[in-house]
Amino acid sequence: MVWSEAEYLGCLRSERRGYAWVMRHHAGLTSAEAREAALERSPYEPQDAPCRGLIFHDEAWHRAMVAIHGDRYVGEHPELADPSSDYRALA
Repeated sequence: MVWSEAEYLGCLRSERRGYAWVMRHHAGLTSAEAREAALERSPYEPQDAPCRGLIFHDEAWHRAMVAIHGDRYVGEHPELADPSSDYRALA
């Protein structure tokens, strides 16, 4: 997929916001720690990066839950399989 810079930056901001929200509310990080975790997990990729935007194929909720609970979080914490309504309200 070819992303315009505006589209890419919009998705990147949204993903970082969602990831940081989950890290604050489910991992207990401070706002600053959660922002830093989101920046580390979703770094800016230059326009010529071959797989730019591939990270967006998984929702920030899922990526954060894997970071917190591991790959088996859906089986071990089925209540977390779907994003919460509070998380969905971020959009």
